[in-house]
Amino acid sequence: MDQPLPRDPIADAQRNWERRGWEAQAAPMAAVTAIMRTQQLLMLRIEGVLKPFALTFSRYELLTLLAFTRRGELPMSRASSLLQVHPTSVTNAVDRLQAAGLVDRTPHPVDRRTTLIRLTSDGRDLARRATEALNREVFTDTGFDTDDVDALIRILARFRQQAGDFAVD
Repeated sequence: MDQPLPRDPIADAQRNWERRGWEAQAAPMAAVTAIMRTQQLLMLRIEGVLKPFALTFSRYELLTLLAFTRRGELPMSRASSLLQVHPTSVTNAVDRLQAAGLVDRTPHPVDRRTTLIRLTSDGRDLARRATEALNREVFTDTGFDTDDVDALIRILARFRQQAGDFAVD
């Protein structure tokens, strides 16, 4: 957006819901809508930082996930599970990363049904450089106060856990 809107459309929507008699649902609707819009705004910033690296956020996540492993490789099914995306999405990301020389596919040494995704040295270098850019341009100053970040992490983790996103240890 070039110019900010003159008013908060989510607050306007909340008032409209209240006027329609949906008072009990108005604040939760506004909260959900605000989360969705915040996600869009953050993704715009992130994608802008990753564009010079010819990466989307999903491809960046896969490269970084591989970089965090001991050997720089994971079974495709495990990557899908850890990234919480459909296997088709991982296959698509791997296709593009492989075409760019950032990952390789290799057969699993024991399980013939499994394909490993292996990070190349170029992929490791690009993941490092992209992470440095994200740290510098997005994560150092997200736009949230430190106390808000801590509260958001707690609130969103509780929601995700209650929604079945992960089990409590």
